[in-house]
Amino acid sequence: MARKKQYDEAEVVEKAMELFWQKGYDATSMTMLEEVMGINKFSIYSSFGSKQGLFLESLKCYNSRVGNTLENFKNGTRGVEDIKQFFYDSVSSNFKSDHIKGCLVTNTYNEFSDSDDKIIKEQMSSFMDNLKSIIIEKLKMNSSMDEATIEKKANFLLLAKHGLAAAARVNTKKEIEDFIELTFINI
Repeated sequence: MARKKQYDEAEVVEKAMELFWQKGYDATSMTMLEEVMGINKFSIYSSFGSKQGLFLESLKCYNSRVGNTLENFKNGTRGVEDIKQFFYDSVSSNFKSDHIKGCLVTNTYNEFSDSDDKIIKEQMSSFMDNLKSIIIEKLKMNSSMDEATIEKKANFLLLAKHGLAAAARVNTKKEIEDFIELTFINI
């Protein structure tokens, strides 16, 4: 007979997510995870299969946390203004917390850029492709741009979003706001 879990799985995934977000995947040890989650390695492996399995659950948790921001962005009807608001919304939580900075997806995207881990790279590519397609939809709301210009601006904005996420880890609120404002001057 299987033993009943003595912990709330969603709660421990949230704790793991915050640790991965703060430290990164490679710098997060199983010992750190045990300490933060309040459960032992056996329970981690039993519930998630591996550190990678726990990390993938953490990414799902993060995506559900930012789901409203992404949904608001997707459903917006103001084109470029929606993209600009998404930039602001995506970093707003950074100014409420001192220990978590940037975007977990962007941090992971950067950390795994040279990795052979196909599963995590696939998750990151899927997220980035989705984000780029939403940016393209918003840019198309401005009918004066041709397809080539839209593609170039979408690539620029995706890179700017990566830069914003990285900058949010170390820069001040004022510097971040200036970056966003200047990014959109010629879009």
